[in-house]
Amino acid sequence: DMMLKAIRNILSKDGYNVVTAKDGKEAFEKLDNNDYDIVVTDLMMPYANGLEVVSRLRTDETKRSVGIIVVSSVGNEETITEAFRLGADDYLKKPIMAGELLIRIRKLLANRNSKAKLVTKKK
Repeated sequence: DMMLKAIRNILSKDGYNVVTAKDGKEAFEKLDNNDYDIVVTDLMMPYANGLEVVSRLRTDETKRSVGIIVVSSVGNEETITEAFRLGADDYLKKPIMAGELLIRIRKLLANRNSKAKLVTKKK
């Protein structure tokens, strides 16, 4: 998939460790067996759609802090609204711009880190 390759190249070049999954089934296997800081998911994909990915991450105690960016074609407004309702953090529309993707990811990681710091300071 071209988009998958593009995202992997953009993020790898910027120094991120990237793991890709070609469909929802593979995504679930990887999510079950590893921990990730951020998940970028297309809303439309075979076997399990992006909404199921968002929902699974947000209902799993151990995965709740993962940052989630959903990617979608224009015209899927209801699906995007539903993704946010289920707990997605951000949304990018196709075609994805490298600069925009990197900024959103940096912002999400910064937010996660500041939340983590707040939690540790309380102790």
